[in-house]
Order: sequence, then C-alpha cells, then structure tokens
Amino acid sequence: MFDTMTARHKAILLAVAQGRAKVAASGHPDLTIDGRWCDHAATADLLRAGLVRPARLARVDELVPAKLTEQGHSILRTFDSPQSA
Repeated sequence: MFDTMTARHKAILLAVAQGRAKVAASGHPDLTIDGRWCDHAATADLLRAGLVRPARLARVDELVPAKLTEQGHSILRTFDSPQSA
C-alpha cells in the first residue's frame, strides 16, 4: 500500500462506497465522482493498493461504476472507529 492515507483518499473511498464514482477502463487510473475527474495521484494510490476496482468489465475508455474491495471497506471502517478520532 502507499505511505499516507490523506483526507482526499478518505473522501474518494467514501464517494465510491456511496455509489457516486465511476472508473475509466483505460491504461491510466482515472476516476470520476459526480461526473468530475478526481486527483490522479490519489486515484492511482487507491487502485494500485487494491482498495477500489471497477464493478464490472468494460470496453476501453468506458466509464463504469467503481466499487470498494473488501480491503477498501475495511480501511474506510477504520476512519469511523473511535481510535481514529
């Protein structure tokens, strides 16, 4: 995984969990939330770490819903724990 989980990473994970994100099926890690492109570095971190993935197979350059992996759900839950406050 990557070294530091930022507020931006958390916001992206939350948006994915809420069903507001789509991932582009391309050679670059691209993600939209509410139709707007996300920070490419944070998106790359989350996809490469296996926290977010496309919900289904897609054609090249097709936007498909993004979903959290089990590990993504687990990390998002840690933000809600009393220890993270």
